[in-house]
Amino acid sequence: MRSVPFLPAERDLLLHLLELRTEGLLEVGLDGPRPQLAEAQRAYAEAAADLGFAVLHHGSPDPSVLDRADVPRTVREAMADTPDFLESQPSMVLRLGPELPRERTVMFNAHLDTVSGWEPPRYVDGRFHGRGAIDDKGPAVALLAALRVAVDRLPGLGRTTGVLIQLVAGEEGGAMGTFGTRPLIEQGFYGRLNLFCEPTGSRLLPRSTAAMTARVTVDGLDSIDDRPGGGHNASVLLGYLAQHLAERLSGRYDGTRVCVAGLRTGPLHNRVYGTGELLLNLAYEHAEVGQRLEKATAAELGSGLADFTRRFSSVTDFELTAAEAAGVTRLEWLKRGLPALVQRPDSWAESLLGEVVGLPFVPEEEPSFTCDAIWLDGLPDAYTAVYGPGDLDRNNAHAQDEFADASELEVFAASVVTLLTHFTRATNGPI
Repeated sequence: MRSVPFLPAERDLLLHLLELRTEGLLEVGLDGPRPQLAEAQRAYAEAAADLGFAVLHHGSPDPSVLDRADVPRTVREAMADTPDFLESQPSMVLRLGPELPRERTVMFNAHLDTVSGWEPPRYVDGRFHGRGAIDDKGPAVALLAALRVAVDRLPGLGRTTGVLIQLVAGEEGGAMGTFGTRPLIEQGFYGRLNLFCEPTGSRLLPRSTAAMTARVTVDGLDSIDDRPGGGHNASVLLGYLAQHLAERLSGRYDGTRVCVAGLRTGPLHNRVYGTGELLLNLAYEHAEVGQRLEKATAAELGSGLADFTRRFSSVTDFELTAAEAAGVTRLEWLKRGLPALVQRPDSWAESLLGEVVGLPFVPEEEPSFTCDAIWLDGLPDAYTAVYGPGDLDRNNAHAQDEFADASELEVFAASVVTLLTHFTRATNGPI
């Protein structure tokens, strides 16, 4: 089977999901419109019900799930400031048939929240356009098309082989799955095989980076443009530190990536801004390496401040900034301590997926990316991989004119049918 063509109802479902505004609150702002996530999940569940799926869980977790050190500060602050933060961003779990042993269960995870920047959806010349087309509503509907065929062809599906679908919130906006995927995993909603439907070019990626976010702030005195030396020039100081940290941290350890992100002081030309902030997002493939990178960031910030003081101590208009740079600068961690999904040997799963099903793996030298799959790292007897159609860059994920070709979604659906066929055979005997 080379592809599973979408039925008109599946095409309409995807367009409906693209129409719904499911941007998370961390994307649009806490005062922004409430995401239509519950409506999107119910629409998906209604379509899945025709295949025999039942809603096992639909709602938000207890607020206590955010009372942890590894929950990003932005999430904890949003929860404290916004009474309906969790309630307006629920997650859903669907199950086909009765509960079955984990060793005979496959779990699929798809997030229905999106980044901000909604665009009117459309289907033109075999291509879906709209926010979430490839990340992650298109793959979610392709999964449903695959299950339509698989349920018809595999009489044991839902009776001897279990299928779970997680439709989660809190994947985007830096939430890192802390109130979506993680609580579901901790409740036991996972299987022997766990596939996260993210764009990987229809290749298996059994690893996922985690990320931490550092904020370097300068809290000094402003000054007018006629007396530039009378204040602390946060623009010059943070600009220098941005270059220093970029040079010293980039490539510091294998498998790490450094994104020097926002730098903000002020918009006007006729004043010296004494306050500002610099953000860095630091990705890592192993938690231990992340800890080393965290320590290196603090050390290199100290080194950068010392270099700045030395270089600018005798430069007119910057003597005060140089002399007091260390005193007005501080490092805060908005996010840290998260696990990474590490590729671990699993000969049974690797043989099944690679040799039997025939799915290609992403080469080890190719970088991975961050997604909710991190929350299954180290779980015993559970193999986890990121697997989905399309490419984050090529399909403009998180960018203007995000799209998904129907053909790539349909080829992905066919591969899921093949996977379920061989998983059912491997765990239950001949079909």
